[in-house]
Amino acid sequence: MTNTLKTTFLLAVLTALFLLVGRAVGGQSGMVVAFGLAIALNAGSYWFSDKIVLRMYNAREISESDAPQLYGIVRRLTVAAGVPMPKVYILPEESPNAFATGRDPQHAAVAATEGILRILSPEELEGVLAHELAHVRNRDILVGTVAATLAGAIMMLANMARFAAVFGGGSRNDREGGGGLELLVMAILAPLGAMLVQMAVSRSREYLADETGARFCGKPEALARALEKISGRSRQIPMDASPATAHMFIMSPLAGGGMASLFSTHPPVEKRIERLLSMRGISR
Repeated sequence: MTNTLKTTFLLAVLTALFLLVGRAVGGQSGMVVAFGLAIALNAGSYWFSDKIVLRMYNAREISESDAPQLYGIVRRLTVAAGVPMPKVYILPEESPNAFATGRDPQHAAVAATEGILRILSPEELEGVLAHELAHVRNRDILVGTVAATLAGAIMMLANMARFAAVFGGGSRNDREGGGGLELLVMAILAPLGAMLVQMAVSRSREYLADETGARFCGKPEALARALEKISGRSRQIPMDASPATAHMFIMSPLAGGGMASLFSTHPPVEKRIERLLSMRGISR
């Protein structure tokens, strides 16, 4: 299954889970209320996420004269990606990482830490920036917002279910043969399922950005080497990052392995490198 099809399937699963929980908990009116609230909560993030996250990490916008190599690589890659030139930022952070943000290609920004500029070769940096521009081209901010909206609506419905379970189980469910215990079970399992699917959507978009970025620059091995360097160095110099923004970076700044990987926004770096090396020989 391609990453695009996988994302579509996972969003369909989230939608189905939302409909299932909504009908069981609040009927059509409860679904509308939860979905409306989720949209309202995520709309601000979608429209203002670039300003919020850039300010959060004290990012500094740069011009070509400030960082000719970085700016020049981004400019060349925009031609290959077919997107407008984004704003370019540098984060005063030693931990190597990078991210892209913006609601659409016309309002995009690409940011790199000072640490990543120090440890990567020009080719490796090109691979990283191609990955970030792939996120812009693939409109992953929009995809992530849709997933977050559906997951948020499910969690709101689950809260309704917990409330109903505590205060009598809800007359609607009692009439249909259900009860407080059924609502309570759904209130526990539905948010867990929604979170797992939302994280799976994020991981599928990372794989897609790796693949798309490697095709933009024609250097999958360079991106693979960059991921290996970033992974090793970021363990030595951890980044003080917010979990709410972890999904935006090329490498998750948060540690996690084993069962925690199910809730990770990023696939294992070893699998990403393996996939990239299998693309050797591609051209733009």
